[in-house]
Amino acid sequence: MDFSKAPNPRKLQLCRTYFYAGFALLPFVWAINVCWCFEEAFRKPPFPEQSQIKRFVTYSAVGTLLWIVALIAWIIIFQTNRTAWGATADYMSFMIPLGSA
Repeated sequence: MDFSKAPNPRKLQLCRTYFYAGFALLPFVWAINVCWCFEEAFRKPPFPEQSQIKRFVTYSAVGTLLWIVALIAWIIIFQTNRTAWGATADYMSFMIPLGSA
């Protein structure tokens, strides 16, 4: 999609749509929003909708980073405590590795 050819109100509408779609537990959409709209929000000459686009891009970046931190924390906690949690951890696993180390 060529984002630069869209009129400014359409850019704002797309940015807003992707931002709200990220709340449906789709942080990847927030990451896409940051990649697609960053240029319009921070590098283009000022235009009326730019302040709103900046806000949505900034919030999308923060949301993406929070999801990444939460996911990494969960992976570390699960991997270090999997054997101690016993059957509960096995129920959460698709593949159960052999051994305890």
